Amino acid sequence: MIPRHPRVLIVEDEPDTLLVLRINLDAAGFVTSLAADGATALGRIEEERPDVVLLDLMLPVVDGWSVLADLRSRPAAPRVVVCSAKGSERDFAQAEEMGAAAYVTKPFVLEDVVAALWEALIRPAPAWEPNREPGLLPGWEG
Repeated sequence: MIPRHPRVLIVEDEPDTLLVLRINLDAAGFVTSLAADGATALGRIEEERPDVVLLDLMLPVVDGWSVLADLRSRPAAPRVVVCSAKGSERDFAQAEEMGAAAYVTKPFVLEDVVAALWEALIRPAPAWEPNREPGLLPGWEG
């Protein structure tokens, strides 16, 4: 069941982007909290248990890829929507493989971010293969 006012952690190191996202996501019915680096984000995820995380990849202290890897190892991790200027097919595939529910490229359209967050909340969680090596897709034989 989707909460009426889902909690979203916005992880973004650019202050202006962080502010724009917060104002607009609050207006869209989300309850927001903020983190400007990956280490702070991991702490907030543990403390606040957000329903979904909006995650930049290029972050100080701990980057977004490391945050995704950490969340993948947790049994009850929140859904993640990546929002990044990195927009190659390889980045999309890696984010999906690491458990991201959606990927929005910067510069973004606010409506696309909101739609991706709502979709992440209704999409079923991935079933992880606990001993699979990172970087290998299911069925890949080498």
